[in-house]
Amino acid sequence: MQNPFTTTFSKIPDQSYITTDQTAEIIENFSYDRPSESVFKITGVRGSGKTVLLGKVEEEFQKEARKKDGWIVYRLSASRDMIRQLSSYLYKESFIKDKSKSKSISLSANVLGTGGGIGISKTENDGFIDIGVVLDEMLKIATDKGKKILIGIDEVSKTSDMIEFAAEFGKWLRAGYAVYMVCTGLYENIEQVYNVKNLTFFRRATTVKTEPLNFVRMTEMYKKRLNVDRNTAKELAGLTKGYPYAFQELGILYFARGNKESLESITEDLKSELFSYAYEKIWEELSAEDRAMTKLFTDNEEYKREKIIKMMEKPDNYSAYRDRLIKRGVITARQGYISLALPFFGEYIKEYT
Repeated sequence: MQNPFTTTFSKIPDQSYITTDQTAEIIENFSYDRPSESVFKITGVRGSGKTVLLGKVEEEFQKEARKKDGWIVYRLSASRDMIRQLSSYLYKESFIKDKSKSKSISLSANVLGTGGGIGISKTENDGFIDIGVVLDEMLKIATDKGKKILIGIDEVSKTSDMIEFAAEFGKWLRAGYAVYMVCTGLYENIEQVYNVKNLTFFRRATTVKTEPLNFVRMTEMYKKRLNVDRNTAKELAGLTKGYPYAFQELGILYFARGNKESLESITEDLKSELFSYAYEKIWEELSAEDRAMTKLFTDNEEYKREKIIKMMEKPDNYSAYRDRLIKRGVITARQGYISLALPFFGEYIKEYT
């Protein structure tokens, strides 16, 4: 029998996907005739399900019923010129009937030989066309035809392509075009983009932070897919702390070896996978100050706020560091208590840093 769990990057689990409130929030917004929000920024720690959340939203609006409502979904690559990607997609649509201008656009990788700026291409009659202007015209046509364009962008960071695209997107919003965007990125990368001058709309756009998977839903999924009793399923779910990567990886390991190896042995292999493929990179991306504060949480399951403040070298910075680590998805806070959000992260810190 095929293993129902998966940790393949960007792949939506077919049989072991667990719905989240964040997914429902975004889908509900775009389901209205006139969505109140045009842009959602999905942030969270590595392995927290950002890409899967984006994929589920895209999947929903690619359904035939959504297409009848006028929805068109384009996934753009953040590593290439997104203005040209979107132009290429729209140019192929049947409702863009007058292509006399747009067909002369050069869709090559170079833009004026520099790789930057809105592309200007020579036409057959020696005139010049700005690709941004042509794209603007196609978006107007799409809006006039009752089309709604949902753009998905994964792993956003502060690049010239992203800044250029975001600036153009803000212009399309002001023009009233039916364009919508859902993008994902690490908190610090999203922050760098919205701090760019003149991208106020991106700063104000709704930020959706990934949250731990629901304990009951994890338990029921393990019970169903691993064919174990509820108590065992609860124990497995508890080990993951709701961290999606851990949930899928533990499922993979237990499905393959649960009937012939102890849970202790499987858990050790789970730790190895988490340490190698998630935590090493997460730790590397933390600042020295964030690392210093994170190391304070490694001995106990959770700490009182007052105790952490006493342990800090610079207690006045407590709130700033705490808030940043919460936004990054590294720690979690509840009613005056703070703890590490990721399973076995404290062990990783003590053994490998």
